[in-house]
Amino acid sequence: MSIRTNKEKIVAVSVMGQIASPGFPGLPAEPYRLDAHGRPFLLPTYGGIVYNVSVGDSAYGWLADCIHPGVSISLKDDNGNRGLNLFACVGNTAMVMTGDAKGAKGVVTGKSGRFSEHVILHFSKADREKMTIGDKINIKSVGVGMELLDHPGVTLKSCSVDLVEGLEVTTAPDGRLNVPVSAVVPPHLLGAGAGLTSEGGSLHIQSQDKDALREAGLDKLRLGDVVALADYDSSFNHGYLRGAVGIGVVGQGDSPRAGYGPGLTLVMTSMTGGINPVVSPGVNIADIFKMQ
Repeated sequence: MSIRTNKEKIVAVSVMGQIASPGFPGLPAEPYRLDAHGRPFLLPTYGGIVYNVSVGDSAYGWLADCIHPGVSISLKDDNGNRGLNLFACVGNTAMVMTGDAKGAKGVVTGKSGRFSEHVILHFSKADREKMTIGDKINIKSVGVGMELLDHPGVTLKSCSVDLVEGLEVTTAPDGRLNVPVSAVVPPHLLGAGAGLTSEGGSLHIQSQDKDALREAGLDKLRLGDVVALADYDSSFNHGYLRGAVGIGVVGQGDSPRAGYGPGLTLVMTSMTGGINPVVSPGVNIADIFKMQ
């Protein structure tokens, strides 16, 4: 039986951003950062057009710090950028409005945290080659306000109608929402992002303890994988709560820094444990949205 939603009442609205240049804060700490062992490093980080890292690739091993696959957009106007970050939903359609790639279509795949506040988009590698910093990209935002009518204990965040339908969620015999996921993240591995708003931004899987990642089945994560967050509530802000369950999409890559790792964009949460994660290795939005 299909899941009933209030999608016929959702307002579709445009939000727009421009391809953001990678940037670094000024002195005294930059441009170098410290890894988990206290060693300084300088690597590509969030922002810009990433030509060779895409959704579906590994979330680990890149010589980068929390790299965004594909294209990152933002607005210099703070109010406008908050609107962009809040209303864009994973799975929404994006279109390039200016430049040599004008007319190219892409997909919203994630959001980054408070230091960059970017929306992350997938475009084909061929389209990325035609893009440049400053190109305007419009997103048809559809999803904010969506509810699952038979699952009032489940809250949706940054989640498009297409993502809910593409995940093929179902109702379990006990009334919980069955959600296919590639893995389950234990709460002790969740780091940066705790305490911040769950309406946008990201929550990171700490990745310095490789044995812990392997034990949890997280060492093979790919960008775009759908994962569950055990004992974690994101109804308002991210934080530990026994019995709560969240669902996130791996939106950005690993980091050498302590407390950071693959960044998750939260799409579902239940304070009362109304979500039943069904582990099925390989659940990834690249397949759901047939990304090229």
